[in-house]
Amino acid sequence: HIVNIHCQAGFTLPAIHPDKATGHHCELAVSGKNKGLNLPLQVFFGLVIICMLLLAFLGNMVVCLMVYQRAAMRSAINILLASLAFADMMLAVLNMPFALVTTVTTRWIFGEAFCRVSAMFFWMFLMEGVAILMIISVDRFLIIVQKQDKLSPRSAKVLIAVSWSLSFCFSFPLSIGHPALYIPPRAPQCVFGYTVERGDHAYVMLIMLVFFFVPFLVMLYTFMGILSTLRHNALRIHSHPDSLCLSQASKLGLMSLQRPFQMNVDMSFKTRAFTTILILFSVFTACWAPFATYSLLSTFSRAFYYRQNFFEISTWLLWICYLKSALNPLIYYWRIKKFRDACLDLMPKYFKFLPPLPGHTKRRIRPSAVYVCGEHRSAV
Repeated sequence: HIVNIHCQAGFTLPAIHPDKATGHHCELAVSGKNKGLNLPLQVFFGLVIICMLLLAFLGNMVVCLMVYQRAAMRSAINILLASLAFADMMLAVLNMPFALVTTVTTRWIFGEAFCRVSAMFFWMFLMEGVAILMIISVDRFLIIVQKQDKLSPRSAKVLIAVSWSLSFCFSFPLSIGHPALYIPPRAPQCVFGYTVERGDHAYVMLIMLVFFFVPFLVMLYTFMGILSTLRHNALRIHSHPDSLCLSQASKLGLMSLQRPFQMNVDMSFKTRAFTTILILFSVFTACWAPFATYSLLSTFSRAFYYRQNFFEISTWLLWICYLKSALNPLIYYWRIKKFRDACLDLMPKYFKFLPPLPGHTKRRIRPSAVYVCGEHRSAV
């Protein structure tokens, strides 16, 4: 491919910004057809993406149905997880199929207007997922570190409404062309491209700060605080094995043991929900960080955006980002027994091929009651 820069008065393309210095419009002309994926990669991506799409849609739909149909599942954290699952499910419905077609054909055939709307949906659902993970991590921090258990199902619904509203407000400008988006074949969907507009730079930086870097730092801080508290409590238990808080033992249903002062406390019971959120956070970071970096580079670096293999780079990073929506239901199935039971109940008998996993305690107590005794007793 031979690359030439052409500038002339009055010439423009939808994907290129005007050159402010000269008042002319510039086009990066590439002789020949834009290079897409070769046939083996197209087949590979097609099969993998179809599996991801089905898993993301069906798996997250089960989560939503489980919380909607079963009153016993409508705890605050389950309602939050249902909102996260709904965002992942809508991402699978409103974005993945169109990106799949463009990945295979290397052409966007759905119109420029829908490309902008599709980008709005993409960022709105991503923002909502990040917001829900941050809310859950702060809730676990308050329960374990601050010994507060204030998040009720009602307040969880209020937080969900606020997070959806903010996500919509931040993403809506994309649907009306502010900032301008670059339509394929530069990428498998509308993306942020190289621009010299200060307003576009500010918008991209705001999105990345509010919905990636700040939530990442908040979640990292909460998890470090939780891990430190759990380690401190474990050390106190091992240092004073005979001073177990009897009131806490009663709440845990352990008073029937013959030797209550020498009981072995199951720490996994108290940390299981936290570990699940930590896994979700790790998956989010691994899938979302490369795409966030790519968006910043393509906006601020002309050399990166106009690389010959930009389509391949953007395709890989975009589908790594989509992978999060498909992995979350697998994490729920692995970590949450009630979700496994709901999957098996909704699944026809001849489709019940998922491996059985060991169950866990069904004791229902206030989460904050598990983590600490009074100050004059040993922490549980």
